[in-house]
Amino acid sequence: MGFAKVSGDLPGPKAAEIISAVKKNCYDSTFTYPLVIDGGLGCVIRDSDGNQFLDFTSNIGACPLGYGHHDVMHTLAGMAQNGAHKIAGQDFYCREHAELSEKFLSILPAGFRSFFINSGAEAVENAIKIAYRKRMSQGLPILPGVSCIGAFHGRTLGALSFTFSKPVQKAGFPELPVLRIKFCREDTDPDIDAIGKVLEKNKVAFIISEVIQGEGGYNVASRKFVQNLRMQADAHGVPLILDEVQSGMGRTGKWWAFEHYGVTPDIMSTAKALQVGATAFRADLDPGQQGVLSSTWGGGSRIDLAVGATMIDVIKRDRLLDNATSMGGRLKKGLQELVGKGGVIDVRGIGLMVGIEFDTKERRDDALGRMFKNGLLLLPAGQKAMRAIPPLIVTAEEIDEGLEIASGAL
Repeated sequence: MGFAKVSGDLPGPKAAEIISAVKKNCYDSTFTYPLVIDGGLGCVIRDSDGNQFLDFTSNIGACPLGYGHHDVMHTLAGMAQNGAHKIAGQDFYCREHAELSEKFLSILPAGFRSFFINSGAEAVENAIKIAYRKRMSQGLPILPGVSCIGAFHGRTLGALSFTFSKPVQKAGFPELPVLRIKFCREDTDPDIDAIGKVLEKNKVAFIISEVIQGEGGYNVASRKFVQNLRMQADAHGVPLILDEVQSGMGRTGKWWAFEHYGVTPDIMSTAKALQVGATAFRADLDPGQQGVLSSTWGGGSRIDLAVGATMIDVIKRDRLLDNATSMGGRLKKGLQELVGKGGVIDVRGIGLMVGIEFDTKERRDDALGRMFKNGLLLLPAGQKAMRAIPPLIVTAEEIDEGLEIASGAL
């Protein structure tokens, strides 16, 4: 034990100075607590005052190997002397683009192609564009897409049209035509067949869904729900987009969360752990025309491309999918023992993607604050849940200490 080490009040003096400058100069965004990240090692983050926090956020999945990982540091060192580390990557070629594409395709369904962009939202944007291009090539007008209540697909305007997790994210913004269905968590849900009824009554451009809702609260889809999406998409000739921006790259103990459900999407979005955004799609959905899809930096942020390739290599070599399964089981079991304490009413998730539901938002926020003050980092999700997503390298000792801190805070 002893990964987390916090002394004095938070924020400390150095952190407080930095926070003050950010608040003065920048839009006050979604900062959860007064943490100023300075560095880190393994699953531990160090703040600017030297406090150490056990990280169960992985920076929302973007740091699957934690901090200061030897292989990542080696990759960064190898890029440090490259004076052309950022290029217009859809106008010029680079080795890192080719290498990541090969490694990425090795973990995708057979027959897929890829397109690299900046972020998860842009990955969704391009998934939408690919689907629209396919449907419009069939002589159809701009049709509505189908998404789920509670969904989060990004905040650019196209992706935002299909996001539906928090009113503040959407209020006052225009949107593309959209139809919504319930995200069913139980096979017995009376709305489990809603997608079939929607497709019978409407021509649609595509279906887009997460398998585990991220910002929506770490809600886990029922098996029948996901399989119905696939079956009905096939029956009506509609492309199925599955959003793996947060759940992909081994987070659930498989490369992609949809693998737990025995389905394959037509189009997929991912980012975060990959270090760049990516849209992956069946080869027959390729627009087949230059300029339809484009991104200046998706294939040109050479450092991120190189680190993304390293992520895939290490996850394979060190069998981190297995670790996500075993450590995720340990984490989920320990958290389930907290149900009934401090307002905790439910624990759910797959692998190292675990949601903790509270009875009220106020009790959730209070618990997050107390965990932070005791050296454990988690993040909110949905209206009154929090998410535990430790790095894939997390150990049993770190899981146990995190559980001890969480229990004390509750």
